Amino acid sequence: MSSLIPAVMVPAFIPSPSQGVWHVLGLPIRAYALCILAGIFVGYWLGRRRWVARGGSAPVLADIMFWAIPFGLVGARIYHVITDAELYFGEGKHPIDALKIWHGGLGIWGAVGFGALGAWIACRRAKVPFLAVADAMAPGIALAQIFGRFGNYFNQELFGGPTTKPWGLEIAPDHRPAGYADFATFHPTFLYEAVWNLGVVALILLADRRFKLGHGRAFFLYVAAYTAGRAWIEHMRIDTVNHILGLRLNVWTAIILFVLAVAAFVVSARKRPGQEDISTGAAAGKPTDGPTEPSEAKTDTTAADAEATTAKANDGSSD
Repeated sequence: MSSLIPAVMVPAFIPSPSQGVWHVLGLPIRAYALCILAGIFVGYWLGRRRWVARGGSAPVLADIMFWAIPFGLVGARIYHVITDAELYFGEGKHPIDALKIWHGGLGIWGAVGFGALGAWIACRRAKVPFLAVADAMAPGIALAQIFGRFGNYFNQELFGGPTTKPWGLEIAPDHRPAGYADFATFHPTFLYEAVWNLGVVALILLADRRFKLGHGRAFFLYVAAYTAGRAWIEHMRIDTVNHILGLRLNVWTAIILFVLAVAAFVVSARKRPGQEDISTGAAAGKPTDGPTEPSEAKTDTTAADAEATTAKANDGSSD
């Protein structure tokens, strides 16, 4: 006796999300924002594990991230608004929309650049090597980007050209660019980049385990590996952007950063092999290279000078 098994219909494409915003007690909860927050959390989690494993202080890294994360978010938005200014300024546009970050529009280049600036400031205050922090956080940044790209999926943005492949991404008619109204499925460039970034995470972790990357080399490897993939993925996208010499602006940015990252990696490997020592890091704001006991003061100082130097080190003063 045979039994009838109902057929399971599998869509020949990736369906678009039914919604990207949920209202709870009258407040909008946006999937895009949740993806960004999840990315920040997992990126910090991985970076913290790597920092502590190298002997770094977890509270110090938390203070550094307190600077880096807001700098990164602001920088990501600034880069997007500057490079896509025509979306917000000009006839018929609304400049106030430039502040509506929840609608999407965060440039990874601005996020990493400004985030690095915030981290550098915090590292100066904490007296820890900035490049060591960058190395610890490198795979975490790539991991955070994976989650962030799924925010683009919920916003139905930044997809590639039309495709009939089984993994084509369904895009609702009101999200399709001009000239593509008759196409239903497009290349899911958000997914391509997420998968590529997963490979970047694995590459950095494996290379660091094998070669003990230091003095910025793990970070430079992240930049080189990410931009290598971003260049061709970016070239697939069809959203309206500025072009220079026939290439999208972000393609040129990826190419330039790739070359700079490879050069920086080579120079670092030749001039500063090995890893820097970060096991002496103290609490944020407290110098680690100044005297902390009177016996460590210079022998030619007076007792009063030694006492003053010790007091300065203990109360957290820095350059």
